[in-house]
Formats: sequence, structure tokens, C-alpha cells
Amino acid sequence: MPDEPAARRAGIPAAPATDDALEELLSRPGAALVPMFARQPGDLLVLGAGGKMGPSLVAMARRALDAAGDGRRVIAASRWKDDAHGHAARLRALGVQVEPCDLSDRDAVARLPDAPNVVYMAGQKFGTTDDPARTWAANVLTPAIVAERFRDARLVLFSTGNVYPLSPVAGGGSRESDPLTPLGEYANSCVGRERVVEHLSRTHGTRVSVVRLSYAIDLRYGVLADIGRRVWQGEPVDLRMGWVNVVWQGDANDQALRLLEHAASPPVAVNVTGPEPVAVQRLAERLGELLERAPVFSGAPGPDALLSDTSLARRLLGPPGVPLEWMLHWTASWIRRGGTTLAKPTHFEARDGRY
Repeated sequence: MPDEPAARRAGIPAAPATDDALEELLSRPGAALVPMFARQPGDLLVLGAGGKMGPSLVAMARRALDAAGDGRRVIAASRWKDDAHGHAARLRALGVQVEPCDLSDRDAVARLPDAPNVVYMAGQKFGTTDDPARTWAANVLTPAIVAERFRDARLVLFSTGNVYPLSPVAGGGSRESDPLTPLGEYANSCVGRERVVEHLSRTHGTRVSVVRLSYAIDLRYGVLADIGRRVWQGEPVDLRMGWVNVVWQGDANDQALRLLEHAASPPVAVNVTGPEPVAVQRLAERLGELLERAPVFSGAPGPDALLSDTSLARRLLGPPGVPLEWMLHWTASWIRRGGTTLAKPTHFEARDGRY
């Protein structure tokens, strides 16, 4: 294991040792979330709640509202057809109302409960190269259906930092005001998602916050898990995408929910990720120290990367609560324990936008 006594002396909390402990940590509300909900009355509906981030975001919202002593509903809508990890049952046990729904079905969406606060998390990334038409339908048509149905709600729309082109490392990353001229079908379909919701926001006055999320970290998946497992298994770490931003998934959940308060028409876009670009080689070397394995590298870093400037998020929401060093220690500990994995690589090293 990583040197746990040294980690404690450095003020790093103990790494979660089980999936249940990890879920508790990922869904722990930040101090600002409970009062935010007090200022935003009404139920919360989370659409696409069955994905990688959805269950922990829903649980965080339920825990925050419970802490406020509030009887409001949290409703989690998803297909829930492939719920191998038992997320739906876990959410029901927390008091969440779980609704099976195909969000591409207008009639099914029309039957969903009304709610003044809506978080939209659905989307498709992997498989785009083989079926781009399906990706465009999932990323553009489906959010249009949702935005029409919930035109009177406050809407947090999950998007991605992939809507930006690669930016020079020295520049600190793309800003929300930069042109959206990305590479690849997936990223362009995500621009389409933002544009169609912007059009409906301007048409109906729907208040929207757009979360341009980059590389949220869960110990079972994410950039650090990808790099760490390659180091652990003696596989080369690809350096072609030489720099990344990473953020703890719990912090990303917290910031996304708090952006309900900042929703506006026309929409407000906010980059959500770690506050500084970090070299992939540095991450591999630090994980190598913690795992006691020497990393192997392939490729060479380019002068640019898919990076986001988070000045706006820090101004509106403050910095993320979990530092990078904590994430590195927790990731190494999880890997050494043989913790579970979602077996969903991020493909962070892709520079051509093909997924």
C-alpha cells in the first residue's frame, strides 16, 4: 500500500476501501450545497441518472436536501435497463424516486413528473466512429426533446470540454468565450447539443447553465485510473496528449448542482475541471512512486492539449475541495487493493477526436 502513516501526517484522508465507502465519499455534499437548495425551492429531476456520474450526483442531492430537513423529491430518470451495479436499488433506499424512461421517446418524457430544477446528464461518446448518426441523435435530438418539455424549469445541461479545439499548453486552457471549433463527430455533436438548447432557451426564456466538464475522477475510472493501471501492469503510458485537467467527481457533482442557481437565458457556460493543467508524465511518475513501479512511456507530448481554464468556475463556486495529491494517493491505494473498475477507458490520449 502507499505509505498510509505518511499520508495521514500530510493531512490526506484515508482512501476508501470498498465501493460503498467510495460511493459515500463521492456523494458527500459540500458546505455550500445545502444553503443553495434552500434558495432554490422545488423538486429536482435528474435525467440520464444511470450513467457513470449520475448515481453519485443524485445521492448527493438527496443527502443535501435531507440535511436541510426538506421533504422535496429527488427524481432519477434513466432507462435503468443495464443496472449491473444496483444503483437504482441503492437510490431507492436513500429515498430517491426512480423513474424508468427512454429520453428519446417524446411521450415517455412527457409523462415524467414536473420539476422546477432539472439536471440533464445523458449523452453518447464511445462508439461514435462506428455510428455517428446515432451519436448525433443522442446528443442533439434527445436534449431538444427535454428542453422543450422542461422549458419552464431551471436546467443544468452537462456538456464537455471536448467542444473546444486543442489549445496551447502555455495559455492555460480554453475559456468559455473561445470559439467552439473542435475535432471529430463526437465533439461537434456536443456543440450541436449546446446550440439547440441555446436556441430553445432564447425562444422560451428557459434558464440554463451548461457544464463543460473535463475528466472527472472516480477511482474506478478516469484519467488517473487509466494511467495508474498502465503503470501497475507495466504497460506504456501514452504521452501524445501530454497535459490534462482532472477533478474529483464529488467536486464536479457539487459544482454542477450549484450551477442551478446561476442558470440564465441565454445560457451560461462554465468549465468544470481541475484548476491547473498537469503533465501526464508527472502523473505517471507520481503514481509510479506510490505504486512502487517504474512507469514506461510512449510517444512525445505536443505543444497543445485539450485543456480548460476554470477561472469562471472558481469565481462563481470557489475551488474544488479535493486536491490532486489526495486523488493520486486514493487511486494508488485503490489499484493496489484490487478495487473494482468500470472497464471504460477515457481514451484521453486521443488527439484526433475519434472515439
